[in-house]
Order: sequence, then C-alpha cells, then structure tokens
Amino acid sequence: MPWEFASLWDHALTYQQFVKESTRDCELWTGVYRTVRIPEWATQRSRALGRRFRLVVLAEDWCGDASSTIPVLARWAEETGNVELRILRRDRNPQVMDRYLTNGARSIPLAIVLTDQMEELGRWGPRPAELQAFVLRERAAGRTSRDYHPEVRRWYAKDKGESTLREVLEVVERASAVGPPE
Repeated sequence: MPWEFASLWDHALTYQQFVKESTRDCELWTGVYRTVRIPEWATQRSRALGRRFRLVVLAEDWCGDASSTIPVLARWAEETGNVELRILRRDRNPQVMDRYLTNGARSIPLAIVLTDQMEELGRWGPRPAELQAFVLRERAAGRTSRDYHPEVRRWYAKDKGESTLREVLEVVERASAVGPPE
C-alpha cells in the first residue's frame, strides 16, 4: 500500500517557513541559500525531464548535513520551475522517518522524490555518496563527528552542492525511465 504523501505534503513546510521557524544555525541555512549558484547543467537536466516532481525532505535545523544540502535543493527548485520542495521536521514525524532509516538510524537529511501526483520515485540522503563513504571510513577508524567535522565542512564548501544536485537528479532520471514503483 503506497504511503499517503498528499496529506504529508499539505502539512510540510516550504523552505522559507522552515527557516523562519528555525532557532538553531539559521545563519548557516540562510548563508548557504544566499550564496549558492545553481549550475546551468542542473537546471537543464531538470527541465529536460519534461514533467514536474516534488521533494519531501526530512530534516532538522541543527543538522549540519541538512544545512549544507537543503538550501541548495531549495534554490534549485525555485530556479527550475518544475521542482517543488517541502520540509518535514524529522522529530515531529517519526512515523515517516522510521520508514526511511539509513542502516537502522534516523539519518537526515532525506529527500523523498515524488511525481506531481504524489507517487514515490525514490529517495536520496543523508549526504552525497562520496562524503558518506568518507564519514563511514572515519567512524570505522574510531573517530567521532567532532574529529572530522572540519573536513566535512571543507568538503561541502568545495563541492558547492553539485554532488547533491547530481545525485538527486540521478534518482529522478532513473525513476522516470522506468516509471513509479508498483
């Protein structure tokens, strides 16, 4: 039985609402959003899909990975015209989060890609694949997030959101080639 995304969508926050309600790291969210430049390839690939789609993102304002990726996705959604983004707070929506665990953890951000008719196409998260591999190696080596946090911040600054855009587009393109799951 498919998940009821329509009712979730109606209660989800726009990016602006989410940031307005946020109390932690708001300046980081707004700074990334203000300075990000969406590459032309990302806009062209999105428009080339020839249809609209939606992103429901599970996030919290305290999450460093979310503050580095969601503002990029929000700006991209605005610029493409065929992408709409809404945010659900993870901690207020455990029933949704628990359907999308990452290795048993409530890792965020998590973007659920939907058709315009609210059919699930796929998901992305909690961080770009290259960075996720680095984090997993660091954890396996016994380092804590405090130990490698500066390296993660530098990675995001250097990447400028391009890996996130590329990976989310790959989810949409793969799903669009085969249609929504049954």
